[in-house]
Amino acid sequence: MAPGEGGEKKGRRGRRWLPAACLPRPGCFTVSAADEGPSGSGSGADEGGGDGASRRAPTHLIVTVNGIVGSAENWGYAAKHFIRKHPEDVVVHCSGCNSATRTFDGVDVMGRRLAEEVISVVKCRPELQKISFVAHSLGGLIARYAIALLYEPTTQTDCHEEYEKDVNDARSNQPMGQGKIAGLEPMNFITFATPHLGTRSHKQMPLLRGSYRLEKMAFGMSWLAGRSGKHLFLKDVEDEKPPLLLQMVTDYGDLHFISALRSFRRCVAYSNVCGDFVVGWKTSSIRRQHELPKKEDFVDDVRYPHVVYVEKPKARDVDFSDEMIYQAKTTSEMEEVMLKSLNRIPWERVDVSFKRSRQRIFAHSTIQVKTYFFNSDGADVVFHMIDHFLY
Repeated sequence: MAPGEGGEKKGRRGRRWLPAACLPRPGCFTVSAADEGPSGSGSGADEGGGDGASRRAPTHLIVTVNGIVGSAENWGYAAKHFIRKHPEDVVVHCSGCNSATRTFDGVDVMGRRLAEEVISVVKCRPELQKISFVAHSLGGLIARYAIALLYEPTTQTDCHEEYEKDVNDARSNQPMGQGKIAGLEPMNFITFATPHLGTRSHKQMPLLRGSYRLEKMAFGMSWLAGRSGKHLFLKDVEDEKPPLLLQMVTDYGDLHFISALRSFRRCVAYSNVCGDFVVGWKTSSIRRQHELPKKEDFVDDVRYPHVVYVEKPKARDVDFSDEMIYQAKTTSEMEEVMLKSLNRIPWERVDVSFKRSRQRIFAHSTIQVKTYFFNSDGADVVFHMIDHFLY
């Protein structure tokens, strides 16, 4: 779907409103301490009274996004523990608009659906002030597309307030974000095992064991995953436009992909070092091969035994221009362009290893505790995220 299509409306302060309504959405649910239980409507209204009426309404919306062939329930474990630890601060909305086979529809289509769902939730909760995204696998790309649709540049009336915020952020060594997402202050943008660079490059899909023959076969069979497969393998070259994943490393047309990412105070990439047969370490951590940490540098942390390395965010002086996305033709050139541009964002990188776990074969799902029975060893990774969250 081309930018600008889909019946968008401009609201107050020039906000881009997508067609959305405060209605129940099948498959999604919203959890807050004020609720007696998960609510499919996303309204967060107290149904049974009790002590919910005396609680302060949470002002921080956390949106979770599932990966390919996933569902809203995949983030249920994390949602429950977010609420347990910060009951008066957060409300967690587990997105359900892109589930099961709908995850084959393409990153752009799914990103638009997610943006519409977020707007629906925000309209129903006028008390909200902050927003964060937590996404798994393909959901990270969907969320990156959605925030570009939801991004609102700082207006002139907000300049003084934004300047004060930037000064404070600079003093605390926080990224200096500008702009709003769905009218709210962007806080955390966190991805788990997301193929930020796609899956076309050599060894980006570990299941294929680095075999060029199998990688070529997978490239030819990417149609099995629909338009999403085309996007992941960078095969969507239409009307002389660069592939979508290359567009998404710039402010392309009226979609401010990079500006939207920069608006968040914290961007984090959680990656599996090994055992993930779906998404490779390089693409999920947004690194080149020689930039991956060495095993001798791994740490042992009794609080988070499966978190083996944390790379603090740092500003990088990157030689990049938007014209590069048109000049890149080969697979290696496209990967390098995406790396250069995405590294303009000060990412915090968290490397995870389930090498000693019985659940290592399920690492792609264990990292988010998709199902507790099969993926419980990833609980410490979820707690690491919750403990380091900006609230």
